[in-house]
Amino acid sequence: MQIALVVYDRFTALDAVGPYEILSRIPDAETIFVAKEAGPVRSDNGALALIADKTLAEVASPDLVVVAGGPGQSALMEDEHLLDWLRAVDAHSTWTTSVCTGSLLLAAAGLLRGRRATSHWLALGQLKQFGAEPAGERVVFDGKYVTAAGVSSGIDMALALLGRIAGDDCARTVQLAAEYDPQPPYDAGSPQKAPAHIVDALRSRSRFMLT
Repeated sequence: MQIALVVYDRFTALDAVGPYEILSRIPDAETIFVAKEAGPVRSDNGALALIADKTLAEVASPDLVVVAGGPGQSALMEDEHLLDWLRAVDAHSTWTTSVCTGSLLLAAAGLLRGRRATSHWLALGQLKQFGAEPAGERVVFDGKYVTAAGVSSGIDMALALLGRIAGDDCARTVQLAAEYDPQPPYDAGSPQKAPAHIVDALRSRSRFMLT
């Protein structure tokens, strides 16, 4: 199995690293970071760089595609090189997935039309523009298409995929090894739970503030 994690300038680090940490544990899987150009790709705050081992052109038929989200997604919504690649590899993939606003890139490529999908809560409404059905769930499966909500939900998505690919016990083992047992000190991880003034402040600063 070949797993391609798609990154680009100003991706959100955990969108890629979270799923990588889980999915790279699939037995006999090859996990690679891919981008338009090989080499270092900077995260949204510029402090972290991941190395894209291969260019999009060098990865023709991955079994599993994970598209990270992040502020850099906005500049790629009409990037035909990336969108054409997503369409091409989707024709052969077993799973086509995304984290956070990575789903907007899948949607822009026409892959989510008529399908249920999720994204970061600030961007959820954008999916309608591309014929997708927004679903306010943490992880959404619709056939082979799997979308995760904001940032940290990519870990949940990866564990769900791992269970389907390698079995529940494998997924449980990886979860235990990672000691993934969330007990956050604040109950503010969704707009339904966070204080209204914090939700409003984030919305006012968002590039999706009109959605």
